[in-house]
Amino acid sequence: MQTPNFEIPNEMRDFAEKSVDQARTAVGTMMANAIKASEQMQTAGQTFQSTFTAAVSKGFDHAQNNANAAFDYAQKLVRTRDMREAFELQSEFVRSQFAALQSQAKDFGSLAQNVAR
Repeated sequence: MQTPNFEIPNEMRDFAEKSVDQARTAVGTMMANAIKASEQMQTAGQTFQSTFTAAVSKGFDHAQNNANAAFDYAQKLVRTRDMREAFELQSEFVRSQFAALQSQAKDFGSLAQNVAR
């Protein structure tokens, strides 16, 4: 007995071949986009990490400076001889700390702007 000869029409074969090519192209494009997104996320993560590290370091520097200023103030305060001198010293300390806090806020604002970019 002879098996029937079944032939796939050329149009169907061409259609199948084009479909495979289109699927290959679509998957290739998807993979390229996924890799690009992964690289962008990695870059953003590295930027965030370095900026966060800088912010933490700045925070410790500012905390140390503020503590030193407070101890210097306390040391000067215990050496005052009268209330007038103590009030003058306190006014000077408040002015200098306010200026320091403004400068520190600018530092953190600058870091935040770098992250936003």
